[in-house]
Amino acid sequence: MSAIIELPVFGLALTLTIYLISWWLYQRLGRPGLLSPVLVTVIGVAVVLQLTGMPYALYMQQVTVLTLLLGPATVALALPLLRNGRALVTSAGAVATTLVVGGALSITVTVTAMVGLGADDAMLRAALPRSVTSPVGLTIAEALSASVPMAVVLTLISGVLGAVFGPALLTLVRVRDERARGFAIGLTSHGIGTSRVLGESTVSGGWSSAGMVLNALAMTVTLPLVAHLVTG
Repeated sequence: MSAIIELPVFGLALTLTIYLISWWLYQRLGRPGLLSPVLVTVIGVAVVLQLTGMPYALYMQQVTVLTLLLGPATVALALPLLRNGRALVTSAGAVATTLVVGGALSITVTVTAMVGLGADDAMLRAALPRSVTSPVGLTIAEALSASVPMAVVLTLISGVLGAVFGPALLTLVRVRDERARGFAIGLTSHGIGTSRVLGESTVSGGWSSAGMVLNALAMTVTLPLVAHLVTG
């Protein structure tokens, strides 16, 4: 087993295999939020690492190519802005207001919850990027000197909860406009939620992508300032 896990391609093959299987199950079972391929892959890889005793540092070395792809993925996030640019400009006032209010509420809830639970400054910094899409959130976590693995876990939890409960809550409060539904999900549950609302409609998916991108841009500027204020 030691010889196998030390193969340079082991980590990459493991990650891709689990992801492809989880994606197949996700599609086959009707795209349930709790079976998000990203979440299932993270859990699956963690279980294998624990069972085999493979060091996390070694695994990260073997999946360097995936880490490098986060850069192009971040650039690709600009595409929804181009596709929905005219509609966003037309609704600029509503978009800006929602972005500010939603971002402020997200930060307030995060800080209040962490302080109320007695979390230390390190945990608080790791929790701040939870509503930002992973490629950008990881960069923010590094800039805040936060634990990147912890930031990833909290981001996944936020995304999964938003994907599972977000659409139902929006329906409960009678938000039926596809643009509003999509934008709200994009602000709160980033890529995981966006993949979920794409199943509702391409309009919701497009606006969710736009919300995700705009929120990432706003939080890149805002979160370092918030971290400085609340952690010193």
